[in-house]
Amino acid sequence: MEVKVAKTAGFCFGVQRAVDKVYELIGSHPDKLFTLGPIIHNEEVVNDLEKKGVRVASEEDLKTLPEGSTVVIRSHGVGKEVYDRLEEYGLSYVDVTCPFVLKIHRIVEKESRAGSHVVIIGDPDHPEVVGICGWCMGPCTVIKTEQDALDFVPPPGKNICIVSQTTFNYNKFKDLVEILRKKRYDNTVLNILNILNTICNATEERQREAKSIAGEVDTMLVVGGRHSSNTQKLFEICKKECENTYYIQTPVDLDSEMFQCSSYVGITAGASTPKKIIEEVQEHVRIKF
Repeated sequence: MEVKVAKTAGFCFGVQRAVDKVYELIGSHPDKLFTLGPIIHNEEVVNDLEKKGVRVASEEDLKTLPEGSTVVIRSHGVGKEVYDRLEEYGLSYVDVTCPFVLKIHRIVEKESRAGSHVVIIGDPDHPEVVGICGWCMGPCTVIKTEQDALDFVPPPGKNICIVSQTTFNYNKFKDLVEILRKKRYDNTVLNILNILNTICNATEERQREAKSIAGEVDTMLVVGGRHSSNTQKLFEICKKECENTYYIQTPVDLDSEMFQCSSYVGITAGASTPKKIIEEVQEHVRIKF
């Protein structure tokens, strides 16, 4: 069985930085170290940290955390009001928000203060998008689907600034922006001042490579946590190129039926997938099938 593993598979810079920082803090913060939400969308990593005493807290938990607690703000980032609450409750915190996400925070804060209406291309329920909305100094709009774009009615007289969730599907971003551009031309009410492709370069490269490999192989495996947004998007991209595409979390999910009539298998993984799991999947495919 020939196996091709994507070079871009696994932890991105922002995730690696966040995970490394939490492990670094464990020794100096026994019993009182919390992450604000799961540090990454990967159950294996979250469970390992839990065994080492790191607990997951929600925003609602902040008020009741024990004195002396340290809160880690994960790579997805949070809105301004969360920083205000941490200060209000006297909690120390370590901020490992991805620099690319912080850049979006600064953009939307500046543009909204200047009077623009911010449009965020992304998933409204994703923590990164929730955090971005929290830096808009006024109403904003999140657009995820074609229907959302078609239904969008801009506030009268407002300039529009468009940004994107860092892990959004690049081709979908282009398609949705094109719909918004046409609305501008059709009725002249949509004044798009800025279109900022804030999708992370690593995300674009990962999606391009995954698409390329999926187009070559008989079976494509996409490895990542079930709640990982960027892994879900990789699966969608690969499925269009290779019908025999499977979404797995660990080698336990592999099944011989996946590889019937397959001699060439491709593997990619989301930005929250540890290298160790990717290597285990690769080895399992080569030895077992």
